[in-house]
Amino acid sequence: MMNAPLAQTVAQFTKRYKMGNPFDLDNEKAYLAWRDSKLENYPEHIEDIIVEINNPAALTTAEYKALHTRAVKTNMAVYAGKTGKDPDKNIPAKLGKQFGLTELDDNMGADDGVTSLKVVSGQWRGGYIPYTNKPIHWHTDGYYNTLDHQIRALFLHCVSPAAAGGENALLDHEIAYIHLRDLNPDYIEALMAADVMTIPANIENGNEIRPVCTGPVFSVMSDGNLHMRYTARTRSIEWKDDAVTQAAVKALCEFLDSESPFIYRATLQSGQGLISNNVLHDRSGFEEDEGHKRLLYRLRYYQRINET
Repeated sequence: MMNAPLAQTVAQFTKRYKMGNPFDLDNEKAYLAWRDSKLENYPEHIEDIIVEINNPAALTTAEYKALHTRAVKTNMAVYAGKTGKDPDKNIPAKLGKQFGLTELDDNMGADDGVTSLKVVSGQWRGGYIPYTNKPIHWHTDGYYNTLDHQIRALFLHCVSPAAAGGENALLDHEIAYIHLRDLNPDYIEALMAADVMTIPANIENGNEIRPVCTGPVFSVMSDGNLHMRYTARTRSIEWKDDAVTQAAVKALCEFLDSESPFIYRATLQSGQGLISNNVLHDRSGFEEDEGHKRLLYRLRYYQRINET
């Protein structure tokens, strides 16, 4: 007899995917049906997922539908709003609520769940790359979170860009899954193992700020959606030491470093922002001057963008 959570998951899969669970490696028919649907009319350029809007804090019905349609298809969308350099943190917070997002991750650098990403020196933040002008390698946000507090949606809102640089590369994690499964299903099996990726504890001055976290790269959430936790960092990560895992990680790194048309690139400008189901992303290094100090707001949610 299936336990209740598993039975609920199967029921949700039956409703969402008529042919069953597409992420079950033994159900090739369901996978191919889902894959074909995913890739059909997939946007080819970053411009295809950008929506011109007025005020992110108060979307019109048409603006919401345009953003939501793109987010459902690609797990992300970019908005170009007219709030300019308005520093009000309520702008992205109100946007999130319109997409059913209320459970913010109040992480160490956040202020009521909204993190100001800017260059900081002389504080503890200066020891963390997001608060510097250095490049950040490919990752999903909160990859080090405990498994019961995974980040499922990520929003970024730009108040002011840098003088130069600060470009984000973006990749739908479902596309990464498809790429690896088509290469070798064994890669997916390895990356779904419960012990494949370990993030060591974060210890400062003898105090444990964050415990060790071990878990999968790819997993299927209770609502039937695919989730991914990943970082390309090598210093703060331990991969399972077996041949298939090492080959899978290598294949993923090669894909992320490629010129795949599925990888979008954009430098957010004032009033622009990203809504996403925590897709893979990176950030190039940047330069500032007195008139161009980079400031982005980051919001991490324990929920996905709503389905309707």
